[in-house]
Amino acid sequence: MKTYALKLKQNIPISLDEAWDFFSSPLNLAKITPPEMKFVVTSDYTDNTVMYPGMIITYKITPLFGIKMSWMTEITHVEDHKYFVDEQRFGPYALWHHQHHFKEIPGGVEMTDLLHYAIGYGVIGQIGNAVLVGKQVKKIFDYRVKAVDKLFGNYEAK
Repeated sequence: MKTYALKLKQNIPISLDEAWDFFSSPLNLAKITPPEMKFVVTSDYTDNTVMYPGMIITYKITPLFGIKMSWMTEITHVEDHKYFVDEQRFGPYALWHHQHHFKEIPGGVEMTDLLHYAIGYGVIGQIGNAVLVGKQVKKIFDYRVKAVDKLFGNYEAK
């Protein structure tokens, strides 16, 4: 099974506390996901829910062709205000391992996403990634960059 990797960095003009509070809340994920994906958190969490290792988060998504799917991730690692990792337990990927790293920088926070994913299905999955899935994953993260800029403003180095 072929594994794919994506690494993205984004500087955000907010404090580390603000970044951590926003990105570690599963309820905020829908705010930075393309609307056509119809992303809905189905877990029973509130705005006050604190992320912890072992936390299970369930979603409904419509990733491609209007097909609705269930997705379940587990938060496997958390180091407060530094990083957390979510891993798919059930969903559209054979593997989904997503690291979210946060580092204070002058005038804001540097956020780094490290994503490793696999589709499965051998050569058919590799073709699917080349033709469709890889582009869709990139499109989701490109949307996220724009949504984060819209929510928090553009970072200007100080």
